[in-house]
Order: sequence, then C-alpha cells, then structure tokens
Amino acid sequence: MSYSAVIYTKKDHIGSITLNRPKAGNSINLKLAQELEDVCLKINQDDNVYVVTITGAGDKAFCSGSELGKSGNRYNVATAIASIEKPVIAAINGDVLGQGLELALSCDIRLSSDKAKFGFPEVAEGLIPFDGGTQRLPRIVGRGKALELILGAEIIAAEEALRIGLVSKVVKGASLAAETESLARTIAAKAPIALRFIKEAVNKGLDLTLEQGLRLEADLYFLIHTTADRTEGINAFLKKRPPKFKGK
Repeated sequence: MSYSAVIYTKKDHIGSITLNRPKAGNSINLKLAQELEDVCLKINQDDNVYVVTITGAGDKAFCSGSELGKSGNRYNVATAIASIEKPVIAAINGDVLGQGLELALSCDIRLSSDKAKFGFPEVAEGLIPFDGGTQRLPRIVGRGKALELILGAEIIAAEEALRIGLVSKVVKGASLAAETESLARTIAAKAPIALRFIKEAVNKGLDLTLEQGLRLEADLYFLIHTTADRTEGINAFLKKRPPKFKGK
C-alpha cells in the first residue's frame, strides 16, 4: 500500500510516522485513518522495529482533530496506535485538539513543543470525545482534571500540559525532533522483547487488580529468561561490553 496522508520511514530499529496533511492541520480523514491503520499493522509484523515515533508535518499542528466525512462519519485512529506492541513516542510539534489529542493519548510517551496547545473542544459543539478521550485522559491526569478539561472545553498551553502530567517534557520547537530522536535511540538500544513486555505489563496492569498485575509481571519476568536476548545481556555484562540484542 502506498501512502500520501501518512509518511512512514524506518532506520536503526526506529519506525517514524508523520501525519502528512499540513494544509488541513494534519486532521484525520478516511484516507489518513486507513493508511495509519495499515502502517500500525506493518510495524507489529516487523521484528526489526523496536520503537516508534509519531509527529505531524509542518510546525503548526500535530493533529488539529477530525475531518467529517460526507456522511458525517468520523474515523477512529487511537485504537490502531494503542495496538502497536512496541513503545510509541508522540512528538507533539503543534496544536493537538479533539481527536488529535485522543491519538496522542494512545501513545506511551508524549514530548511537546513549547508552542503546542491541547484541548477537547467537542462539548462546545454539542459532542463528546469518541476515540478514547474520556477513558485515556483520566488514566493519565486523574479523574478531576480530566473532567475539568473535557467539560470546560479548555485549551491549555504546553507548560500546563507538563504540570498535570499530560506530557513528560516540553522543549523549544526547533529542538523537538532531535529530542525525540535521542529518546527513541536510547530506547531502541535496549532489548526489544523486554521493551514489549514492559509495555504489556504496565498497560494491561492498569486494568487489573494489584494482585493480578503482580502475577502478570512475574509471568513475563520468568518468560523473558527463556530468550536469547537475556543470555546476551548477561554475557555482555560479564564481559563489560555493549549488548547486541536481536529480539530473540
């Protein structure tokens, strides 16, 4: 499948996704949703991708929301991003509103430009978030703050997003790409199976009791001891050399 609404590249075990509709604020339409779903499937089938980054084309918007189809339909994208088994870093290079924020919430780590704006304007239009916003936002910033943001349709700045834990770091816009690449390279240097297991333990654990979550963690811990990467990690430590993980 050839892409135009999405750009996908891969280098050094890092898969890079760019939402490529800058003139439309990288808003989500049917084509972008279909291409993004295809890219996410491709990433999950590629054992040579250890970590994924996603950003928007241009410097004004990461994703400004959704574009209504001719029948008034909106198209889900957050589930496709959330289904990626590898760690996903959102490089929020500009405004992230409505469904765009829902897409960002489905990523594992969010870095932001200092110029970005965040918000759910749906209620001011007589709507509610539909792509996971009411469920993922409270899990990240807490119930009270999530309700305040969604019910008030408030648009907040990057520094406020950092304060409430919506993003983990805010940098100057010109430094965002380099900061994201640095973090992606740091993660990609780690054992890929361990990365996937950590993501699984954290994400699934949030929906389990503490006892169930601890059991899941223990199961994954013992399972990872059967991998060649674990053996390589031990050998590299004993020989005081960098490990060479292969995802096996």
